[in-house]
Amino acid sequence: MTATDPGLTALAQSWCALSLLHGRIEAHIERALQAKHDLSVREYSLLDVLSRQHNGPGGHLQMKQVADAVVLSQSATTRLVTRLEDRGLLSRYICDTDRRGIYTDVTETGLALLTEARPTNDGALREALDEAAKNAELAPLVRTVEELRIPSPA
Repeated sequence: MTATDPGLTALAQSWCALSLLHGRIEAHIERALQAKHDLSVREYSLLDVLSRQHNGPGGHLQMKQVADAVVLSQSATTRLVTRLEDRGLLSRYICDTDRRGIYTDVTETGLALLTEARPTNDGALREALDEAAKNAELAPLVRTVEELRIPSPA
């Protein structure tokens, strides 16, 4: 079944095309990150999200916020954090003001790997988008992604 299958509604066709584009991009980035940095897309995403935290009010993310940001369940996020902690890429510690809270930070080793992997991620994304743009079903979505400007948080 393709995104233009006549048996699908217009909404379903659009969703199929978007899902196809996402799957192709993620698979391409996954192969590149695994080959060059021994990182999965989810591991890279987690390091990236956590690297943007800061000290001070509202600076650290709760596990649910992290799970939402990397599009995983809380239990899957916890397992992912544990794997990266075991590799020395993340550390966890108890919150000073709320003993129930646990913070997760990227270690220096994790930041170095993230810095090294970022060009690979960005290059693989560009390659995947360029390849998808050759497909008539996906080209409009690629243009939309390329034109999309997400406002920076204040």
